[in-house]
Amino acid sequence: MSLKRQAVPVLDVDATPLAVDGLMDVLQGFVDDGVRRVVVGHNLHSVTLCHSDQRFRAFYDRADVVLIDGAPVLWLWCRGRKLDRPATDYRLGSTDWIPALGTLKGLQRIAVIGAGADANAGAVRRLQEIVPGAEIHGIPGEGWNDALEAAASGQLKTLRPQLVFLGLGMPLQEEVLQRWLPTLPPATYCTVGGAIEQLAGVQKLAPRWLGRLGLEWAWRLALHPGRVAYRVFGEPWVLLGLLARRRLRRG
Repeated sequence: MSLKRQAVPVLDVDATPLAVDGLMDVLQGFVDDGVRRVVVGHNLHSVTLCHSDQRFRAFYDRADVVLIDGAPVLWLWCRGRKLDRPATDYRLGSTDWIPALGTLKGLQRIAVIGAGADANAGAVRRLQEIVPGAEIHGIPGEGWNDALEAAASGQLKTLRPQLVFLGLGMPLQEEVLQRWLPTLPPATYCTVGGAIEQLAGVQKLAPRWLGRLGLEWAWRLALHPGRVAYRVFGEPWVLLGLLARRRLRRG
């Protein structure tokens, strides 16, 4: 399957639009190949970081797969395109595709890095249900610091997982991978944000009909106003300013 990037108009970034079945085909190839790969996702937060942080953008440019995670990114990408399936199939947050991992052949070792000890253990139990027979290793990430980072890197080198979920929040999880990726064992490394808590049931997922309408932000704002308010009300204006400045420079 081709992993050719496609431009997202207006936002001036690229993505790898895939539905769940297409992503499973790609991940199967990654598992079979056994080489180092990186899977990330684009929402407005990551787009803002791409335009404000050159190191972050370079990390996304080098990633093997850049899924479409946010509804605005999806709307701008699919505008004017003729698609062979509903556009919403191409919006993949981590919890949209992780439940399909049981279809992969030969997936035997998974590591889950991030969240507190209880949430991490809950995500491990859920993954054991999704991928029966696989060894699932949990590495909590609460209070992340240099010591935890070094310890996690050492554990990965010992465990040698095939698939790694890194859920430390953006941009910390991307910064950690940038620092350690060249020295880490071959695996597919996926940045998953808050998906560990969601898999554990600690953080409630928005109803899917809200996601299809692009209103997931309202659900998160109601549940976690302190954490989400700036992302909803402030960051879009920052992004508009960054895009305007980029266009002025080009002009």
